[in-house]
Amino acid sequence: STTVHLLVVDAYPGAAPRPAFSYKTELRLAQLLDDRGHLVNEGAERLASFVADAAEVAEDKGVEQLVAFATSALREAPNGDEVLASVRDKTGIDLNVLSGADEARLTFLAVRRWFGWSSGRLLVFDIGGGSLEVATGIDEEPDGAFSLQLGAGRLTREWFTSDPPHKDEVRSMRKHVRAEIARHVPEIERVGRASHVVGTSKTFRQLARLAGAAPSSEGP
Repeated sequence: STTVHLLVVDAYPGAAPRPAFSYKTELRLAQLLDDRGHLVNEGAERLASFVADAAEVAEDKGVEQLVAFATSALREAPNGDEVLASVRDKTGIDLNVLSGADEARLTFLAVRRWFGWSSGRLLVFDIGGGSLEVATGIDEEPDGAFSLQLGAGRLTREWFTSDPPHKDEVRSMRKHVRAEIARHVPEIERVGRASHVVGTSKTFRQLARLAGAAPSSEGP
């Protein structure tokens, strides 16, 4: 919904995937929606252009298998299928749209592989531009996983009219976020208390930096 990213990895069964090359840019598709939630032509054209460039880069880097997928911005746009068809016609690339639950499960799997089994029950939050994914579990497959339309870009666009936003707008948005999350709290509480709570995505990294954390270049 914010960044589009081609990541080239060396991967084979039984080994950790090793990143070999990265190519990305910020399209901010979540900000290129009209009042009805449709992705405007400019957004569709930017997306097709990047996918075409990424396909060329992948070929140049000797990629054997290209796995292409999209998340919230296209998942929720009423004209998402039309945009996907346009990208396919212009680039030959099929973009698979991840469901919100699948996005939460894949993020959870990545966190589990990073922290290992000794980390116990995990509770994982991933804030993107368009959605918030939440998952919890003790295995590689979470016990519960869901997605909410509470992405940072979406909330900014839908709730704020100025920069900085008025305190009443912040208060109203906070009330909305708490109400949306509260509906799903029982799904999390029924499976037990988490041993570790983990936040992923650039949004959490930026919040950590604002709170005084060292830059990611300093290491974990």
